[in-house]
Amino acid sequence: MKYQELVNVYEALGATTKRLEKTDILSDFLKTVDAGDLEKITLMIRGTVFPSWSEEEQGIGDKFVMKAVADVVGVSVAVVEDAIRDEGDIGAAAEKLYAKKTQMTFFSQPLTVDFVFKQLRKLATISGSRSTSKKISNILELLSSASASEAKYICRTILEELRIGVGEGIIRDAISQAFDVDKDLAERAHMLTNDLGLVARVAKEEGEKGLSGLNLVPGRPVKPMLAQLSDGIEISINEMGCALCETKYDGIRMQVHKKDGEITIFTRRLENITLAVPEVVDLIRNAFPDEDFIAEGEIIATRDGKPLSFQNILRRVRRKYNIEEAMEKVPLMVYLYDLLYFKEPTLDLPIIERRGILEEIVTEEENRIELSDIVNVNPQNVEDAIDLFNKSIDGGHEGIMIKNCSEPYIPGIRGKKMLKLKAEPETLDAVVIGGVKGIGKRGDFIGSYLIALRDENDELQTLAHVGTGLSDDDLAKLTEKMEELKTLDREKLIQKLVRELPEIRAGLDLSREDVERATNIGAKRVAAIEEGRQFPKWSEYLSIVFMLWTNDSCRAMLDEKGLFPMELKRAFSVNRNAHEHTV
Repeated sequence: MKYQELVNVYEALGATTKRLEKTDILSDFLKTVDAGDLEKITLMIRGTVFPSWSEEEQGIGDKFVMKAVADVVGVSVAVVEDAIRDEGDIGAAAEKLYAKKTQMTFFSQPLTVDFVFKQLRKLATISGSRSTSKKISNILELLSSASASEAKYICRTILEELRIGVGEGIIRDAISQAFDVDKDLAERAHMLTNDLGLVARVAKEEGEKGLSGLNLVPGRPVKPMLAQLSDGIEISINEMGCALCETKYDGIRMQVHKKDGEITIFTRRLENITLAVPEVVDLIRNAFPDEDFIAEGEIIATRDGKPLSFQNILRRVRRKYNIEEAMEKVPLMVYLYDLLYFKEPTLDLPIIERRGILEEIVTEEENRIELSDIVNVNPQNVEDAIDLFNKSIDGGHEGIMIKNCSEPYIPGIRGKKMLKLKAEPETLDAVVIGGVKGIGKRGDFIGSYLIALRDENDELQTLAHVGTGLSDDDLAKLTEKMEELKTLDREKLIQKLVRELPEIRAGLDLSREDVERATNIGAKRVAAIEEGRQFPKWSEYLSIVFMLWTNDSCRAMLDEKGLFPMELKRAFSVNRNAHEHTV
């Protein structure tokens, strides 16, 4: 299949905001795709060439792509940067610049989906000496043969920012529609396999009978079952009749797989964190029999037998370097609570049976790897659940989970079969210090806001991005308000930081790991920014300069280099009591 055919579909999908229209467009297209290409197509429709749970990544940043586009069209990188500012993203900029292309390519062949897919995957395999130039050459090979519209989407796919407003739900519905299979059956197959390409191929070749046969496979993560909020212990237990109540731990939810002796650990979002937690791998290996399995549990950070805050475990799972040092500073403990596969799938069994098998096969190690605290509760002994809740809070945990005893594991579904009850939440007065544009139909709005809290020295420390719970009208009003306050040339500031950061670090005797610890920006990411392989986001810029501004010896340096202009200082220091800070 020619790549231009896929690009035409991208354009059609991006031209409408209506879900049903997107589904129809994609459904009609999938009917024309050969079964062998469906895996590639379903990934590329999401703007990637690797599944979300894969450890592989292309490892290409904005700077690389800008350099490649500049070389192909025969202009300077500065011209590309200007086009990006005008057009909004590098894909649209490339399309515009191709109209003025001065370079000629001889003997070029039309690009195919297969060739583009393989070339982009190849980027992940390039390493070692001269890897940068090899990756750029790889991209150049693609862009040199591309039309203007093809270049647009090649650039976007490299950066995994396709901007066509298509998620997994639309692709799943399109598969159901294209191959005339039950939507619920397609959804279940996707939840069990986490592979839309496989679902599409089986739907096309084998129909509903084939989809019914798809099941869990160790090594491939499954969408986790999700919980709703409980209206109260007594109400929830009376509704369920029989409930398995367990401690809710404040850590990272893990899904651990063992297949053919290899253990892999995924987060709730199906990120592979195996390399970041080697001690957890060892604990799991010692606790389970030598069989293939899929289990769920929680990883928490501890000190002296007491749980530490969630931020500590977050730093551990994000770390890619100096793992042994981190293991000493932030010890980890594992609590196991569910079993989805043991020799064969178990998720269709009731939770009380799955828990029973788990208890039979696991060998616990006190304060290292244990089964979660549980009580079996019915309307006659609700007090046991209340006691567990109080014990959980007193122990520094979040609360309890309430699970219907008779229910199976339902991947990817949030419902009343599993509930959570936490202590009354605390409210925080946070400071808005930045924002990020949305994608798709929300591309014209600031879709999420970077917030910060003041520490004990009354200095701002970045906390998180927030954006859920806001309607399109809310976002439009907030964006209008924020635009009035925006006075900074962000691109120039970011470019300046890329140039100056190595010198700043050297002057302050800061390692990349020091920056990581202070900002939660990975040391590998810092290296990529400094070497021009990746372009920092505005939120990362803010995190770095705010971190540096808290250092007295660094303030003069920031002022000298113009990295902390008056607008940022005002946001950083003015209206501290009013809690109204916006950049």
